Amino acid sequence: MSDNKWQFELEEYIKQGEPGQVEKSEAWQTAIGLQAVDGLNTSAYLLDTAKEHIEGNISIDEAQKRIQSYYEQCSDRTEVENNTKEADIVSARIAKLLGEKTFQFSPAAWLTIHRRLFEGVFSHAGQIRQYNITKKEWVLNGDTVIYADFHSIKDTLDYDFATEKQFSYEGLSVDASVKHLAKFASDIWQIHPFCEGNTRATAVFMIQYMKTFGFRVNNDAFEKNSWYFRNALVRANYNNLQKGVHSTTRFLEMFFGNLLLGTNYELKNRYMHTDYVDENNFQSANSNISKCQVGTLEELAVLDLIKKNPSIRQQELADETGKSIRSIKRIMKSLQDKKYIRRESGKRYGKWEILV
Repeated sequence: MSDNKWQFELEEYIKQGEPGQVEKSEAWQTAIGLQAVDGLNTSAYLLDTAKEHIEGNISIDEAQKRIQSYYEQCSDRTEVENNTKEADIVSARIAKLLGEKTFQFSPAAWLTIHRRLFEGVFSHAGQIRQYNITKKEWVLNGDTVIYADFHSIKDTLDYDFATEKQFSYEGLSVDASVKHLAKFASDIWQIHPFCEGNTRATAVFMIQYMKTFGFRVNNDAFEKNSWYFRNALVRANYNNLQKGVHSTTRFLEMFFGNLLLGTNYELKNRYMHTDYVDENNFQSANSNISKCQVGTLEELAVLDLIKKNPSIRQQELADETGKSIRSIKRIMKSLQDKKYIRRESGKRYGKWEILV
């Protein structure tokens, strides 16, 4: 299916659709776009099924069943064998996962995501690999990242997740938080615990994790720049001192900036190639960071809740964020002092207006 076709058709729901349609369309755009990390393309049948789900004619579970049934009954072997089967099935599963509100931060949750995405597609879905791997990368001129030894995967996963769990984002700027999240994504991807499907599973896990901080994930980044995301992960984990190549997270940070902060970095794969001669001067794009992104993660989370419900009360904010009333009052005062929000029509019967 042509990239322009599905992007254009699903974009129309975002421009004209109701909130529920917008959320569904964004999930499908991300799900379909992520298939590009492994060079896969979805079918026209998947797009038709996605549109049926977005319009509310079928549930996401019914959409999954339609895709599964379509390939079980498909008699045209050429169509089945051209990679659309895996892309279609996994896209529908990603769309379902991105629509769920539950999330647990743990290595087990990451393994469960992989199993749910690839069950019946890979025989090893959700299982830690039992051998070492290498992968030739275009961006590295055919060289490979050094992935974790399979004997150490479980211990390394436990260590990285425990370290992240202990990290405090309190008082950290949104920009600094995004850089830290990019580094965490890079670190767990380098472990490469699965035989296949690591990048797609990492992306889904990180999207769900970042939403717990109140981030509004921009689906355009994965929709249009999935391969860049993978290459950025590669460059964040590759060193070749003999050739003067050092690991760097700056490419990944630009991707995460576009994904989470609404920046407008120019994401070009050629800038990441180890043979690129003008690497230090590759960035000419405007970042366009709005002033609302200069705050903290807790402020961002509260802003997101106010945007969804301008009449929300402080107790409701406390319940939603898990913070005390005292903390909520402090955050609200900070948001008002920074002129991010203001109160309309009084304390008792008024509502909040977002100014940024």
